Amino acid sequence: MHILDAQQTAQALPYDRLVPALAQAAQEFADGRITAPERQVVPIDAASVLLGMPAVSADLSITKLITVHADNARHGLPVIQGEVIVFDTRTGRRIALLHGPTVTARRTAAMTLLGIRTLAPAKPKSALLIGVGVQAAAHADALVEFFGVSQFWIVARDVARAQAFCSELSIRHPGIVASPLAAEIMQQDLPATDVLIALTTSRTPVIPVKLAPHTLAIGVGAFKPDMVEFPAQLLAERAIVVDDLGGARHEAGDLIQAGVDWSRVRAIGDILAGRGEPLSADRGLPVFKTVGQASWDLAAARVVRDVLRD
Repeated sequence: MHILDAQQTAQALPYDRLVPALAQAAQEFADGRITAPERQVVPIDAASVLLGMPAVSADLSITKLITVHADNARHGLPVIQGEVIVFDTRTGRRIALLHGPTVTARRTAAMTLLGIRTLAPAKPKSALLIGVGVQAAAHADALVEFFGVSQFWIVARDVARAQAFCSELSIRHPGIVASPLAAEIMQQDLPATDVLIALTTSRTPVIPVKLAPHTLAIGVGAFKPDMVEFPAQLLAERAIVVDDLGGARHEAGDLIQAGVDWSRVRAIGDILAGRGEPLSADRGLPVFKTVGQASWDLAAARVVRDVLRD
């Protein structure tokens, strides 16, 4: 069995292979060819939970175990820790043990890339990111590496943190332009951008109500019923696409609190498979909401398996 640390896991998950693998897995999950029940959440204490996420397909299966300890900063430890166990479905033979947080960061960013590739009319050249955490960094790197995005605006309540994020991003990717923005400016003077991505755990909307019709808005950070990134008015105006319809019904606080009509919410797997009516862009591009799913970890595991074989 191959045991990969964080750096090795990242190297085994190039975005040019991960995005197509996610597209395949999304269609297989929509068709019932991947079995992936909703994640099991087991409380550990008031600030900690254990998450279990299995997924089974004909060729490969995984189990992801993640612990979230919100108070770990005082111990000098990461808040999120965990592993993805990869095994052959037919025999149960263990193939790999992957670094769980790295798999999560990269497959989540790759799902955003897949959403952009599927829903945007052209390859984006600019992006506005709301948030400066681990997922924001993963998304910025993914947008540069996969699409060649060269213009970024980074929004945070603390402008100093946004500036530090921009500096670090420019060091990692020389030649890009990254500019910090204060959160309060968003509602008044939003830059013209191809993609806007929210990566926060906010309990109130952070995405502006008024967006240019050509801007694709993506919500990534709000993954609990009490978290909200999209304003209800924007959700009422635009078509809604999600990564996992079942998961969104229980976890997408934006959609739940807005009381959306679930009959008009589409899963990206169905869109990729050509099922249903074409999306209308009469009132602007759709919005894309992701909550995560074990099938996406399975897609990542397939990429790692294939890379290890090369």
